[in-house]
Amino acid sequence: MGIEQLNHNILTAPLELTAKLARKYSMWPATFGLACCAIEMMGVGAAKFDISRFGMEVFRASPRQADLMIVAGRVSQKMAPVLRQVYDQMMEPKWVISMGVCASSGGMFNNYAIVQGVDQIVPVDVYAPGCPPGPETLLHAIITLHDKVMSGEITKRRQENGGLGAQLHVEAPTAKPVTVDLPPPGHFGGGIAEVNEKTLGKR
Repeated sequence: MGIEQLNHNILTAPLELTAKLARKYSMWPATFGLACCAIEMMGVGAAKFDISRFGMEVFRASPRQADLMIVAGRVSQKMAPVLRQVYDQMMEPKWVISMGVCASSGGMFNNYAIVQGVDQIVPVDVYAPGCPPGPETLLHAIITLHDKVMSGEITKRRQENGGLGAQLHVEAPTAKPVTVDLPPPGHFGGGIAEVNEKTLGKR
């Protein structure tokens, strides 16, 4: 009989809240950096973004000491069983964040060598969009996961949807318009500015 099945009263409500707080503020990621998304994931641990504010600065090399897997990058068919083995060795309760379009849906690699979505291998709780997603998007995904952990809904995910994870989607940040200063038409041989203007116009 789990904590979530007990009736709320003066004794069990603070105990359940304490368990949720402990899970929220002591997530230790077992990172699975496979491609360029891993660079952005490293940026989250740097001083500018500093995930130690959330008690997550300890990136564990052993899955037995971790409860959050951040799949950062494309997953090949050869790497898929390794990823599943690492996930199985993680302790319960455990969560998965799919970082970037390559991990979430295969991205631009629509071929036989790349898994078309890591949710075919492990249950994904939060999808972080982008190619690659910035540290802000990953932080948003982590905070979304924390909110679901505190609500208690995410601990029942395997019974409700057959082990597919929570499958939460975070919003991608809106891109800011880029202003480019083109050189005058006669500069650098006369043709570069004209070619750049046509190219930028197509974009």
